[in-house]
Amino acid sequence: MNDEILINVTPQETRVAVVQQGIVQQLHIERGSNLGVVSNVYIGRVKRVLPGMQSAFIDIGLERSAFLHVADIWENRNNSDAAKPIEKMLYEGQSLLVQVIKDSIGGKGARLSTQISIAGRLLVLLPQQQESHIGVSQRIELEAERELLRAKLQQLLPDNSSGGYIIRTMAETATDKELLADMEYLNKLWIKLQEQAKTSSAPFLLYQELNISLCVLRDYVNEGTTRILVDSLETYQRMAAFAQDFISSAMSRLEHYVGERSLFDLYGVEEEIERALSRRVNLKSGGYIIIDQTEALTTVDVNTGGFVGSRNFDDTIFKTNLDAAQVIARQLRLRNLGGIIICDFIDMHNQEHRDAVLEELKKSLACDHTRITVNGFSTLGLVEMTRKRTRESLAHILCESCPTCDGRGEVKTAQTICYEIVREITREARQFNAREYRILASQLVIGLFLDEESQSLAQLSDLIGKPVSLQVESLYSQEQYDIILM
Repeated sequence: MNDEILINVTPQETRVAVVQQGIVQQLHIERGSNLGVVSNVYIGRVKRVLPGMQSAFIDIGLERSAFLHVADIWENRNNSDAAKPIEKMLYEGQSLLVQVIKDSIGGKGARLSTQISIAGRLLVLLPQQQESHIGVSQRIELEAERELLRAKLQQLLPDNSSGGYIIRTMAETATDKELLADMEYLNKLWIKLQEQAKTSSAPFLLYQELNISLCVLRDYVNEGTTRILVDSLETYQRMAAFAQDFISSAMSRLEHYVGERSLFDLYGVEEEIERALSRRVNLKSGGYIIIDQTEALTTVDVNTGGFVGSRNFDDTIFKTNLDAAQVIARQLRLRNLGGIIICDFIDMHNQEHRDAVLEELKKSLACDHTRITVNGFSTLGLVEMTRKRTRESLAHILCESCPTCDGRGEVKTAQTICYEIVREITREARQFNAREYRILASQLVIGLFLDEESQSLAQLSDLIGKPVSLQVESLYSQEQYDIILM
């Protein structure tokens, strides 16, 4: 692969784009005013225990209390046979060591776990494990390779070692020296964290995850990465110092970009961001997909559009669906869509075609760093899948609900508003004895009252026995209006 990582830095935000073969595959945005807290470790204080929900609200110093479920308490996860109810383990005012596993999303507070894990470049430390447990990343699929890595790390562990480790995918080609260095770094960090915990009172931040530019070096740089371009000298120097200590192999690929043209403009990333905020995404074949994100789930609808094919109708549908499978996988990464995702491919009667499309979708999703589960086609011809949601989607970071339509995606017609106004004045006239009723509304609504709905206005005036006047408010949206009693 020929990957390039682009990092655009301003005082307000840092944006990262992973470009593969000239095509943007991933986008990450971190804003100083809204930093994510996933993986941060806190000393929290129990604010409220809810036995009915088997959960508790924990104050960790954020604007909204965080949420801890009984299933995420390490004592229960480690002893599933003797699981205790939450009211037997927690009480109000108790101090608790917790880690954020999911950012605050929408109206929900951050989700917590009492099982602490600290990620390094090659390993993830699980310090609370009583025995020397070694796990291997699920992205390393070959069982023989998994066992080889497990045995390799086992030999490097000291005899009196406690705690567990998870071997990350980047450790596949790591040397013994690199593994030992990562192990030493993680253990020092854990000892420092414990010492600080003894002298700190809740709520208190004990450990903060690396910022996005350093996370890029730790999590996204691999053998296929050819260049890492950074347009900020300060960020470049910070990344170079981090790479020197932990990822020396990345030093030769790290560059400070000094070109006159914006880095994201040069690689077409700005255009890609705009496309990632659109409902419609065009396919190379001539078809298109429509992506709708709701609070509960995301739906993807595939359409042939202007693609008519060159052989027969079944082949046209098959080609469109194959094309869509690749684009859907990429759009999920770009938009950082999570939760339940429903893909409505165009109906295919040929089972081989259905199997091929499903296989293409799974293949395209394989390079995603986020955990994904994909089910086959349902009886209704839909593909159901889930993608782990840990942070807000791109649209939720960059956009907000339209103040005109209030997030519905459509507005009432001017005629509908005219009829609402007529009904409202009729109700007002029954309760109040005004001399005159004045309508304040947008140009379009007032124009309709003066033209097509002039008869409705005259009938209203006759019905209530009072004059009705009109006034244009240029700043009003189409749905906005006021009725003034004179």
